[in-house]
Amino acid sequence: MMVILGLLTSFLSFLYVIAPSIRKFFAGGVCRTDVQLPGKIVVITGANTGIGKETARELARRGARVYIACRDVLKGESAASEIRADTKNSQVLVRKLDLSDTKSIRAFAEGFLAEEKQLHILINNAGVMMCPYSKTADGFETHLGVNHLGHFLLTHLLLERLKESAPARVVNLSSVVHIAGKIRFHDLQGEKRYSRGFAYCHSKLANVLFTRELAKKLQGVTTYSVHPGIVRSELVRHSFLMCLLWRLFSPFLKSAREGAQTSLHCALAEGLEPLSGKYFSDCKRAWVSPRARNNKTAERLWAVSCELLGIQWK
Repeated sequence: MMVILGLLTSFLSFLYVIAPSIRKFFAGGVCRTDVQLPGKIVVITGANTGIGKETARELARRGARVYIACRDVLKGESAASEIRADTKNSQVLVRKLDLSDTKSIRAFAEGFLAEEKQLHILINNAGVMMCPYSKTADGFETHLGVNHLGHFLLTHLLLERLKESAPARVVNLSSVVHIAGKIRFHDLQGEKRYSRGFAYCHSKLANVLFTRELAKKLQGVTTYSVHPGIVRSELVRHSFLMCLLWRLFSPFLKSAREGAQTSLHCALAEGLEPLSGKYFSDCKRAWVSPRARNNKTAERLWAVSCELLGIQWK
């Protein structure tokens, strides 16, 4: 027993010694474009923390007027204050947006459209992960409601402004775990069978399919889905086990700044227009699962999403 413990201790010690090299390997791609954004308007959901906050910081550094759209306005103001001080850009604003409530989404969109005549970049960054079974204010299963339907409605409401500001971009944060997802049309709300892990996977597949279908319907606006990598963030807060694993393996995980790189690449890199609708990881186009390439599923999900939200979007 002592021998096994000794070997385990030695192995863990070795891992932590080489952790910087491993982290460098897993840090992934870097957004290398030097595009500047004076006069450009950006909306980022969930930018009060984590990947979204670092995305907002970099876009503000490049001169954009950045809207942090988040549920917790106090955290948003704290993040905005930090970003303004860091970037010397005073145009970092906070607006209330609760993606679990369509009334809040509509109120945000109405306020933004009254305030701004242009929108060049929309980054649908916010999300929830591994929540116990619950429903949104509108009766949608939380992962589906927040991660997919909330952003679907927000994009719909802001789309005309994006078109008027073309060329414009929409970036949807997904995840590599979409490969384990399935669009279960017979049980979209998880009322018959629910797994908090698979519910997250299903919603991330929905993000990829939404991006794919959205690209077919747009001219002058391009869209991309993104896997940010395995990142140290608050996203795992609903799972004790995931929090424990994240803490244990934190030396090997991406930082929020590293996790923001692919979002930044898809928002900024020149020449990506022919790849609209595609999925990116580490700042390059990546493989998606067969389910994520299924046009019929994408079309049906679009139609069902419109029906659930009570909107018409051809």
